Amino acid sequence: MSFALNGPSELLFYVNGRKVTEKNADPETMLLPYLRKKLHLTGTKYGCGGGGCGACTVMISRFDPGTKKIRHYSANACLLPICSLFGAAVTTVEGIGNTKTRIHPVQERIAKCHGTQCGFCSPGMVMSLYSLLRNIPKPSMDQLMEALGGNLCRCTGYRPIVDACKTFCKGKNRDLAVLLWATDCCQSKENGIHCLVQEESELLDSEQGNGTCEKLFQEEEFLPLDPTQEFIFPLN
Repeated sequence: MSFALNGPSELLFYVNGRKVTEKNADPETMLLPYLRKKLHLTGTKYGCGGGGCGACTVMISRFDPGTKKIRHYSANACLLPICSLFGAAVTTVEGIGNTKTRIHPVQERIAKCHGTQCGFCSPGMVMSLYSLLRNIPKPSMDQLMEALGGNLCRCTGYRPIVDACKTFCKGKNRDLAVLLWATDCCQSKENGIHCLVQEESELLDSEQGNGTCEKLFQEEEFLPLDPTQEFIFPLN
């Protein structure tokens, strides 16, 4: 690697485990157009272009020399200059799984739980959840809601997306938490009372298929989340 007076003149980072080098990189180039136009990774979507919709979410991984640990975090590719990524690892939705090899459990659960309609926001949703799970394999509902806070969807109403995400969560009250959060759960055929005003036991019974609701998926059929199969941070 060659060095200029003020530092390296060659940008080096990793995308989906592959080394990427760029000589004399333009400091105004953002990661999103670089991924889509230079690397042809079009799974990362261009939405608002201002960091507001989350469609371009990717995962950035960096080695923290202080803690000697790898830190993973989600980021909006439309706001991230490539020159800020020296030594970092970028993971896009193409990198975690695909239909030609094997889809990732996050992708599978969002699909089987009917968490997509137009699908434009889905890659960003997937990567936000994936980034959370790389740090916390068994998140709480609060951590899940915070992780998805920067992702907008204009089709599904969020309920099926959260239904998929909650399958990774811990805690006995996760089903109730989702039902209380949702605004589009089913109504009682008997008295027309909305689920949000029913008793907790009725809410849980409905979610488990004992009441008026029926489950659209069986959690035991999902691919298990196996952290040992994820990308290893490249050290050279």
